[in-house]
Amino acid sequence: MNMFHDIRRISVLAAPVLVGQLAVIAFGVIDTIMAGRASAIDLAAVGLGGSIYITVYISLMGVLQALAPIAGQLHGAGRAAEIGNEVRQAAWLGLALAIPGMLLLLFPGPLLEFAQAPPELVEKATHYLHIQAFGLPAALGFRIYSALNNALSRPVMVTVLQLVGLVVKIPLNAWFIDGGFGLAPMGGPGCALASALISWIWCISGIMILRRNAAYRTLQIFSSWAWPQARPIRALLRLGVPMGLTYLIEITSFTLMSIFITRMGTVVLAGHQIIANLGAVAYMLPLSLAIATSTLVAQSIGARDQDSARRIARHGICLAATLAIMVGGLLWILREPLLHAYAKDPAVVRAALPLMLFIAFYQAFDAVQVMTAFILRAYKIALVPTLIYAASLWGVGLGGGYVLGFGLIDALPAFTRGAAGFWLANSISLAIAGSLLVRYFATVSRRRAI
Repeated sequence: MNMFHDIRRISVLAAPVLVGQLAVIAFGVIDTIMAGRASAIDLAAVGLGGSIYITVYISLMGVLQALAPIAGQLHGAGRAAEIGNEVRQAAWLGLALAIPGMLLLLFPGPLLEFAQAPPELVEKATHYLHIQAFGLPAALGFRIYSALNNALSRPVMVTVLQLVGLVVKIPLNAWFIDGGFGLAPMGGPGCALASALISWIWCISGIMILRRNAAYRTLQIFSSWAWPQARPIRALLRLGVPMGLTYLIEITSFTLMSIFITRMGTVVLAGHQIIANLGAVAYMLPLSLAIATSTLVAQSIGARDQDSARRIARHGICLAATLAIMVGGLLWILREPLLHAYAKDPAVVRAALPLMLFIAFYQAFDAVQVMTAFILRAYKIALVPTLIYAASLWGVGLGGGYVLGFGLIDALPAFTRGAAGFWLANSISLAIAGSLLVRYFATVSRRRAI
């Protein structure tokens, strides 16, 4: 009975999160499709520039995401008035983090040189990143709003804004990519301009909702002015820095894959970009379940109900793994129509088709690792998972992918080379990370329940 009750609570909370996450990931799908229909160079520029931007954004966002378990535990403990100050301190931290992030995006030369991309690709990717730098502060601000609402079990307040953003994304993309109304065609970088403008719409709207909606009045977010305070910012950093590093490790395992695969040619990179995009869409389901489960676990911990926290966590892991297996099978069955929907170039489709096996195969591993990592964050534990990610995703996934992808071991079969080698090693690394995280969670939760 408890299992079905927990699954229902997780599902009810995860549903709007999933809708919102799919709306956001649809940005990448829309960019990939619309840029791909412009030209292979535009698609590759969006893939390369987007990989670098996401690396910077996700790493900084991960630090701010520490607000979610902190606010979740305070909410569970009934200490609403303390949440407002946590939000104010997170805002100061977000402003501080935006500065180095913008500098990295404005001066991406070393990263693009490392990719060894052709000059025309470098030019478009640089333009893309310069535009995204403009939207980074707003994107981080909206992440604080999102983390707060998830902690309070109010994801609908985020989802509505994300859906509004999706509605305006396609016409803005079409305008900026193809030009018109006095604006010259921008190609792939036009996708960045549309996303940056939407980020500012989200951020400003979020601030207005927090200020005017009566549901947030008890938090006292705007009740007083507060300069940066050492104690709450240290608490955010203590949890957030390992979380940010975890996100960095996870995303750079894919970013560096893209950079290394760039050396294999534009067509191979375009095919890889499609597969990465499909994988990101599938990832939204376990991610949404993980956000919902970690919220309920954090609230149970705040209410000092360790048994409920452990039970909800176990049921969340089982639910995520089961649904991920189903999604993986569906991706494999629909592989050809999905790829043809993304690209009209037969060479790109041929490059992507063999890689579909990997995103179908690793869905369960990916679901287990993200679910368990989020649950551990609800316990305010992030350092050990970071070490697990570093060893598995960087060591096995990226290091092994480099060895396989570039054929450094002659005795291995040919199908392990090229982009397939990187995806094979990445799948193995996720299986290792998921197994280690589950074992660590079992130890932590058992100790807390005693």
